[in-house]
Amino acid sequence: MEITRKTNETKIRLSVSLDGGKSSISTGIGFFDHMLTAFSVHGGFGINLHSDGDLNVDGHHTVEDVGIVLGQVFNELLGDKSGIVRFGHAVIPMDESLCECTVDISNRPYLVFNAEFTGGCAGEFDLCLTKEFFYALCMKSGITMHINVPYGENDHHKCEAIFKAAAHALRKAVQKSDCESVLSSKGML
Repeated sequence: MEITRKTNETKIRLSVSLDGGKSSISTGIGFFDHMLTAFSVHGGFGINLHSDGDLNVDGHHTVEDVGIVLGQVFNELLGDKSGIVRFGHAVIPMDESLCECTVDISNRPYLVFNAEFTGGCAGEFDLCLTKEFFYALCMKSGITMHINVPYGENDHHKCEAIFKAAAHALRKAVQKSDCESVLSSKGML
């Protein structure tokens, strides 16, 4: 599935395969590319992403819009959410840091984000944009996601643990279920 989004601030072309495959990621923000590559590898998702954004302003529009487009693709790929496990959970250490992520592919978008960064940036990536990325992803995909980083010292490690934990939790949630219908007592999401 491929989506293109063009605004006055960004131009993004994104394709995703839930079944894996090669990934190519270029946003113009090196650390963000590193995080998205980790997300792709640890989620088993084939992600091809090219983004041109107004990085002369800062990275906010690029990071948020990539989250929007990735959320749209996930929403389209998962359709009515029938036949998937729906829930996923992962606890990932990254050296001295730990992240726990729990997801529900529920059509009820929500983000709980309990993580603090002590520095401003990792490379040219403003660490406060981590929350903005996941907020946009959740809002456009209809996913409820809880991210908790109870401890850690190195901001790079905390951020990387977040992206890896989210990837592992989503990988589990999109797996095929024994139930072919939507996993909900309502019969739909």
